[in-house]
Amino acid sequence: MEYKRLGSATRRLVETRTKERLLDFDSSSQQRTVLFCGKYNLFITKVDKMKYVLVTGGVVSGLGKGVTASSIGLLLQACGLRVTSIKIDPYLNTDAGTMSPFEHGEVFVLDDGGEVDLDLGNYERFLDLTLTCDNNITTGKIYQHVIDKERRGDYLGQTVQIIPHVTDAVQEWIERVAMVPVDGKEGPADVCVIELGGTIGDIESMLYVEALGQFSYRIGPGNFCLIHVSLVPVINVVGEQKTKPTQHSVRELRGHGLTPNILACRSSKPLEENVKAKLAQFCHVPAENIVTLYDVPNIWHVPLLLRDQKAHEAILKGFNLLGVAREPNLKEWTARTEISATLHDPVRIAMVGKYTGLSDAYLSVLKALLHASVACRRKLVVDWVAAGDLEDVTAKEAPEVYKAAWDLLKGADGVLVPGGFGDRGVQGKILAAKYARENKVPFLGICLGMQIAVIEFARSVLGMVDANSTEFDPETTSPCVIFMPEGSKTHMGGTMRLGSRRTYFNVADSKSAKLYGNVVFVDERHRHRYEVNPDMISQLEDAGLSFVGRDETGRRMEIVELPSHPYFVGVQFHPEFKSRPGKPSALFLGLIAACRHSNTILQNNGHVVKPVTNGMSNGHYEDFLTVGLGKEEHIGNISIYIN
Repeated sequence: MEYKRLGSATRRLVETRTKERLLDFDSSSQQRTVLFCGKYNLFITKVDKMKYVLVTGGVVSGLGKGVTASSIGLLLQACGLRVTSIKIDPYLNTDAGTMSPFEHGEVFVLDDGGEVDLDLGNYERFLDLTLTCDNNITTGKIYQHVIDKERRGDYLGQTVQIIPHVTDAVQEWIERVAMVPVDGKEGPADVCVIELGGTIGDIESMLYVEALGQFSYRIGPGNFCLIHVSLVPVINVVGEQKTKPTQHSVRELRGHGLTPNILACRSSKPLEENVKAKLAQFCHVPAENIVTLYDVPNIWHVPLLLRDQKAHEAILKGFNLLGVAREPNLKEWTARTEISATLHDPVRIAMVGKYTGLSDAYLSVLKALLHASVACRRKLVVDWVAAGDLEDVTAKEAPEVYKAAWDLLKGADGVLVPGGFGDRGVQGKILAAKYARENKVPFLGICLGMQIAVIEFARSVLGMVDANSTEFDPETTSPCVIFMPEGSKTHMGGTMRLGSRRTYFNVADSKSAKLYGNVVFVDERHRHRYEVNPDMISQLEDAGLSFVGRDETGRRMEIVELPSHPYFVGVQFHPEFKSRPGKPSALFLGLIAACRHSNTILQNNGHVVKPVTNGMSNGHYEDFLTVGLGKEEHIGNISIYIN
């Protein structure tokens, strides 16, 4: 396919099996040509305007609106449409950067440095997008935007009010962000999936409900589809699925000017036909537009549930795109989901952290581990180890808790210390890193986890008993980790080293370089205020540590390894934020591969290989076809031998 630029229009030369056709369309207008090549013919249709899918929730929170929105986006992508996503969070915070992980889950970091809601991580993983901070709307951002306009005099003396000024600002923000391409291609997407956080009826959400009601009327019903996620509980005593909560939720939604086109009902099992009929009658939604999101082993099944219940057809019919889109192609997604459901051989990872009481606090790390373990054909088992439970003070105060924590750590195939802030549990993390280093257990330290590994090495190997980070001990005489000069100690929000930064490999034969495919540099996302002290690097390297990755200046340490260890890696960045189901993070793959085989080695070609008895390696696919020893899986730049 060739592209030729001619003035304001674009010419596309599209080759089919039977003919060549030259197509013109104006790329500057709202009309965009969607091309689908069949076996013998070329089908051409117009998507005349951006289409919007709004996902709301009712009855209770935590129903999985984010997963539903991501799954809808994936399903529409599989139909051949380009998709973008927006998450609306009704809180007054400007962003998620200063929010507690216990209260809100992890802070997801974007390429542009945006600290956003964890649902944007779901969007990026499911849809393979690169979103921006503007794709996360918060009430704090909207109010700040309106107040800034008022201070500049943009309203020309008007009395600034919620309606129309703030509601107009919400609509303008949505339309502006929806037109920004986030899939690496030119031009805007075809469909924008919007998730409204919270529950219908919450006072915080009323501003957005009003704005979206106006928005849906303005752009027209053929360009707007509302999917309402609601709960259909089952009363255990009688085992009956109850529809009243959903009826009341829909009634309230309609009372605020929004009418659902599709009901997505959360339940423990599929809806019975009489329940669907009752919902259709009292919620004024066609029975074929009522889908069940029942409990499944993992969220990868949700797009398949929606596909099997023809949710995409209901959406496309409302958009008048049934003749445009193809049948959804989810072949790879289905295969991956089926593989994950049939895995039996476990790989146990001890997650040593501070927020182990809430798994959402480490959601992206868990997903990256899952991506890597499925790619390596292992069933992931995560043992949560509260870092404080490993400390000596716990041995005195709660010996049973102390013993249980150490039993989990010692029973694991690998150890992972994720990022975090504050000094609680730091000593336990140091002890976990020491155990992994001394016992040759595969170890991956992320952000604070890398800093912990350096501190432990300085204490245990260099004999610096007071080695520490100035974050935990400002008066330490051996500051292994220091505050970055460009940071702020007075303003917490948005003042860290954030977003995608470049790391250059300065040791070509390091494990990390090989896992990344022997590239010169990698771009990964960061979120930190402290860094390894560059003045101590020579001492640490002389003692055996190897800082194999640095920033463009060469003074900021990004990747550390212990060459004498099977897999002991620490990184200042967060590789989990770029891991995808079909493209697992290289460092997480390395961790799982190291846990799988004690005799796994890394060759110069960047392959993770297992030596075989006849002297052949699995570095070449043909070798396996000849000797019939197994199957080689290609994952990104890495080949892993599968038993």
